[in-house]
Amino acid sequence: MKQQLFNELVLEEQRPFSKWDYSYLKETQRMVQFPLIWKFPQVIKPYLRDGECLVQMNRLDETDWASFTSLSKRTVALETKEDHLLKTRQPLNNLGIKVVFGDEGALLPFENETFDVMINRNQRFQVDEVSRVLRENGYFITQQIGGLSNGELNVWLNVEPTSYSNWRLQVAVEQLKESGFTIIEVKEDISKTRFYDIGAIVYYLKTMTEQIPDFSVEKCFDRLVTMKKVMDEEGHLDVTRHRFLIVAKKETNENME
Repeated sequence: MKQQLFNELVLEEQRPFSKWDYSYLKETQRMVQFPLIWKFPQVIKPYLRDGECLVQMNRLDETDWASFTSLSKRTVALETKEDHLLKTRQPLNNLGIKVVFGDEGALLPFENETFDVMINRNQRFQVDEVSRVLRENGYFITQQIGGLSNGELNVWLNVEPTSYSNWRLQVAVEQLKESGFTIIEVKEDISKTRFYDIGAIVYYLKTMTEQIPDFSVEKCFDRLVTMKKVMDEEGHLDVTRHRFLIVAKKETNENME
């Protein structure tokens, strides 16, 4: 029985995955994420106002991108993963959106004070770089994955917490304030992601490389067996889903004095 389970989980681990697309799990309701208390596209729209917009790409569908082109004067998308660049460039070019590649964690490939709005969804950011590429009175709008997310999985599998386990709303707010931003809006949502079988967790973890960087079925199999027994008894396993939202405004030099 254990060998059969091992083979099944390895198949889940090896299943192809396309950029944040969890439809494989969600369409069969093997994984359910409780909805956030905000709708990110609705948060963004009031701030576009025919300005120039930079979007750090992550989990945005074609409808979201179409709204940017209709509301902003110019939209540029920043892609940080080379293997996704070819897939995303042509569809967005067809919408009139320029796609630019930039290494994750590196300096942004733009001149100073290029954009009126910068939108960041679930991607790390450097506050100094955000400030540099925004014009005075520009807006930074970000939804972040908080450090509490999925922490139970690390405990279950007996591995170290994630490198971003201390990433919190207040930490991000303080960073922005120290760089001369005024905080316009903040929200935080702590809910649950529910998994209904152990294979769904394996598939999820192999895509979330920051959660457990060296995760593999082979390394974690004994702990996965223990998790499966609990899930079989309870019918599911819940882990924390932690997100926070910030809208911040870059003040003019005069206001910062």
